[in-house]
Amino acid sequence: MPELPDVEGFRKVLESCAKGRVIQRVDVRDPGVLHGTSTERLRDALEGRRFTEPERHGKWLLARTGGPTLLLHFGMTGRLLCGRPDDAVEAHDRVLFTVARDRQLRYRDQRKLRGLWLADDESEVARLLERQGPDAMAVNREEFEAALAARRGSVKTALTDQSVLAGLGNLLADEILWRAGLRPTSRASDLTEADCRRLYTQMRRTLRSAVTAGCVPPRDTWLTGHRDDPVPTCPRCDNPLRRSRMAGRGTVWCPQCQ
Repeated sequence: MPELPDVEGFRKVLESCAKGRVIQRVDVRDPGVLHGTSTERLRDALEGRRFTEPERHGKWLLARTGGPTLLLHFGMTGRLLCGRPDDAVEAHDRVLFTVARDRQLRYRDQRKLRGLWLADDESEVARLLERQGPDAMAVNREEFEAALAARRGSVKTALTDQSVLAGLGNLLADEILWRAGLRPTSRASDLTEADCRRLYTQMRRTLRSAVTAGCVPPRDTWLTGHRDDPVPTCPRCDNPLRRSRMAGRGTVWCPQCQ
């Protein structure tokens, strides 16, 4: 599932491929990925406009045009790619944005769990994002601690709740908690000041590394690199990792280190 680092990568794709370029054609191959808008309205709103500096908030990508804003959410299998208009169209290419004779942005998504929204102005952008908490890359430590202190459930559930903190998914939450030495079942409101400080520091470090990689990298020194092993062991202490489910999510942790 795309998490904050993946979407930051998609933001860079949009920036390098289309920033400053006029949207010459919008080709909606599957209107099922459009939310609150139609093919005709999307074309009328975007064709002839120019993509400006894109932004990201959590797992949302904001494609600015100086007028309407296109908001993209990638669900579990979405991607944004830069290709050429004459490239073969893949089965899961849902919406194509031609921005030059040799450049085309493609929203590709197999499962279509989320998709594209169109906001006419900033108030509409705010309405679409109103349930999102602060961005995990931008939140300061005081805001982070206050958000966790207000939660009654587990720290894992709090970290993956987009209304608490926007951008973290299952892989990142498990990785951050492992690095911070905190069990995912710990109550968020029971964390000490030292726990919160350590958790915030490890979140920042993990995000920086993952953003550089463009994903949550399955490195040997990361928990992520071992969670899918047949018999997963902790890369820190070499003891067996434990698998469980929390709020329907597969959770991996080390009972020795956490």
